Amino acid sequence: MRKQATLNFTITEKSFFLAFVVFLLSGFCVILNAQSKETNNVFNVRSYGAIGDGKNLDSPAINKAIDAAVKVGGGTVWLPAGTYLSGSIHLQSNINLHIDAGATILGAPQEMNAYDETEPSNVGPYQDGAHTYFHNSLIWGENLTNVFITGHGFINGGGIIRDDEILNKMNGHDNWQNPNPTFKPMRLGNKAIALKSCKNITISDITIVHGGHFAILATGCDMMTVDNVTMDTNRDGIDIDCCRNVVVSNCRVNSPGDDGICLKSTYALGEFRITENVSITNCQVSGFQEGTLLDGTMKPRPNASGRIKLGTESSGGFRNITISNCTIRSCRGLALESVDGALLENITITNLVMTDLYHYAIYVATGNRNRSPEVKTNSRMKNVLISNVIATVSDKMSGIQIMGLPEEPIDGLRLENIRLITKGGGTLEDTAIKPRELGNGYPEPYKIGTLPAYGIFVRHVKNLELANIITKFETIDKRPAAMFSDIQGLDIDNLKLQTADGVKNILLTDDVKGVNIRNTTLTK
Repeated sequence: MRKQATLNFTITEKSFFLAFVVFLLSGFCVILNAQSKETNNVFNVRSYGAIGDGKNLDSPAINKAIDAAVKVGGGTVWLPAGTYLSGSIHLQSNINLHIDAGATILGAPQEMNAYDETEPSNVGPYQDGAHTYFHNSLIWGENLTNVFITGHGFINGGGIIRDDEILNKMNGHDNWQNPNPTFKPMRLGNKAIALKSCKNITISDITIVHGGHFAILATGCDMMTVDNVTMDTNRDGIDIDCCRNVVVSNCRVNSPGDDGICLKSTYALGEFRITENVSITNCQVSGFQEGTLLDGTMKPRPNASGRIKLGTESSGGFRNITISNCTIRSCRGLALESVDGALLENITITNLVMTDLYHYAIYVATGNRNRSPEVKTNSRMKNVLISNVIATVSDKMSGIQIMGLPEEPIDGLRLENIRLITKGGGTLEDTAIKPRELGNGYPEPYKIGTLPAYGIFVRHVKNLELANIITKFETIDKRPAAMFSDIQGLDIDNLKLQTADGVKNILLTDDVKGVNIRNTTLTK
């Protein structure tokens, strides 16, 4: 009779057996985990055909994953490590596009025709072509709710372009007063992320490089958060246009070729819509050569744009804006502009450090460019507070420029706790300059040029308050530190203004009325 076989393992055999069991269990867990990702509404784009080698076009697979998530009510579309060559990616409601660490969405070359065609538009030529068309973007969404782009990965614009010349011809913007638009659709990818008329949006933790005309363009959006996003790009960083209830926080934006963080209120929605209730805080803006923020070399680019700006496009106006705790480096400074017939009001700006600036530190202007349909009112500005600013300007043009309209002065402006250092170098001949009115010109200080005061130049303002301001120059400047013209109500308290020997520190023209000067020595 055969004896029943018994198990009698040696220690080595037991170890091998246990290891084998662990291996089987690990594999089983991997399978369960992969299944649970779908169960938990996490959709791996590789499961839908994405390769991630940077050579094969993966946007069709990414869009399939998005569609699959939509069918079950939403979820996370997950891009694991890899490089995903992409044309247009179509965001949808209730989707989190999660770009994992080590993953890059790479914009396809234009010749692949992988970007969506420009959509039909009848809003007119009052804004440039890039603000008119949205579908020709690397990532875009329209009329969506609950849109999320997250992760610690990269969006590299790759083949998308920064130019909008063709799109400007399409919507007639090149000659907006007598437009002759052409509406032939184009597959011209020129934006990294474009969102139109969306609600409840979060973009966080990603890095965008080479973003084309806009790294992020949001138009007509509500309840939007952009947090801890790095942009090192070749034109605009982020544009917030006709949006409400927006927070931009903890971002680093390097944009030598155009504006860094820019609020606008264009006519792109075919109606006048105000940009309001916006907070920008704890951000760093710069104008270094593209790519040198990310590689750490931070190489200056002469006359870079960068900056934080409200305007230039201002058809709908701005209201209830706060900007705080930001640094601005190696670019232009802070700009508030209303030139298209709307109102800019209730603006609070505090705690800025601005260094190595081009052209100006603070620029506040209204004008009558009026690039809007049937403008019936003057551009207006009121209730603006700018405080706690340290700024150094690297050319002699001017430090602080404030210019209203003769027929519509800026009303209610206070500047306080400001330390300004300019390059200096102004001459006696410069003091005789009579700056032209902005009128219908483009609102940029270099369009007017050097001013007759090196530190503060103010014109056409009522109810102006200046307190605790210091101005200095690095090289001798023969211009006054401050000049005021056409002011109705001027309150000055504790200004310390460096001037050359024999030069007045403050110059008041005859049309300055209601002057109150305290704790400030006037030089003769």
